[in-house]
Amino acid sequence: MSKQISSAPGRLAAAIAASALTLAAVPAGAATIAYVSNADSQDIYVLQLNGDGSVNLVDKVDTGSTVMPLAISPDHRFLYASLRGQPYSVTSYAIDQASGKLTSLATVPLADNMANIATDKNGKYLFAASYTGHRISVNAIGVDGTVQAPALAVIPTGKNAHSVQVDPDNRFLFASNLGSDVILQFRFDAATGKVVPNDPSSVATKAGAGPRHFVFANDKRFVYSTNELDGTVNTYAYDAKAGTLKLEATDSALPDGFKSSEQLATADLHLTPDGRFLYASERTSSTLTSYRVDTASGKLTRLANLPTEAQPRGFNIDPQGRFLLAVGQKSNALTSYAIDRTSGALKPLFRYTLGRNPNWVEIIDLP
Repeated sequence: MSKQISSAPGRLAAAIAASALTLAAVPAGAATIAYVSNADSQDIYVLQLNGDGSVNLVDKVDTGSTVMPLAISPDHRFLYASLRGQPYSVTSYAIDQASGKLTSLATVPLADNMANIATDKNGKYLFAASYTGHRISVNAIGVDGTVQAPALAVIPTGKNAHSVQVDPDNRFLFASNLGSDVILQFRFDAATGKVVPNDPSSVATKAGAGPRHFVFANDKRFVYSTNELDGTVNTYAYDAKAGTLKLEATDSALPDGFKSSEQLATADLHLTPDGRFLYASERTSSTLTSYRVDTASGKLTRLANLPTEAQPRGFNIDPQGRFLLAVGQKSNALTSYAIDRTSGALKPLFRYTLGRNPNWVEIIDLP
């Protein structure tokens, strides 16, 4: 039985008052930088994550459009931002290696309104998934780090393509289809960017589950996926040679006894760098759910449901596994948590006011 904590998001606001962010310079030396996209204020916050879990505002970048999903190049030199206001496009930014600040390089059209973007493991291609357009796309990335247009391929999918990413070996591509209750499976040629259906071409979830985001375990033996519409997390066995998934188990992401007249909306999920703990966000209950991962069997044990920012669409974990940063689309705020490396428990530390409708978080270490 997991430990249950009241899911009322007001409990968090009452416990930690939100502080305003002020601009501060990044001190010399290695730094950890977080990027948060704010859809309605159309900007990206560049934040320095400090050793005590606090953050400083390094920069605020105006994107000129509804900015949502972000992606970082494997070498951490470039950031890509999907702009979901017409004309649908992606902006490529250079990341300053000393400060984490962003410099806009180019903005090019995307094939549709893209709910998710990701690069391949070599940083040569950008994948994108369109929820409203029911398709995925593949664009080349130039040697200068900018996304190239037009797309190399635009591939029709089932209903509501929601996320897309390659496997750790850069040989296979997967795309969740929330409205069709499948995760599509493709073979990917890293030399040409070509994508073709694998055999089998998909793996099904429970009817009405709505697969959304997914992550690979460090040892490449398991994949975990949130199911948006029924408030669950799926565990899949992963065959790295064949590039195929097999559904093994389904676990709740909801507080025990939680009921709502609103549609459930499980969203993001992330593993700690050591692979021992998994966290998922659920927007209707405004909670973060923690799980212990049995790294041998892949089995999840639900530990706790913690109230967090109102409507937590996005969150992330720093590369050392020390802190978790969660943002709320309705609270317009960010809370930082300390991660207990033994128990996986989350301890709220600091809370900050952000732009309007913060929805995506990326965190990297600078050299």
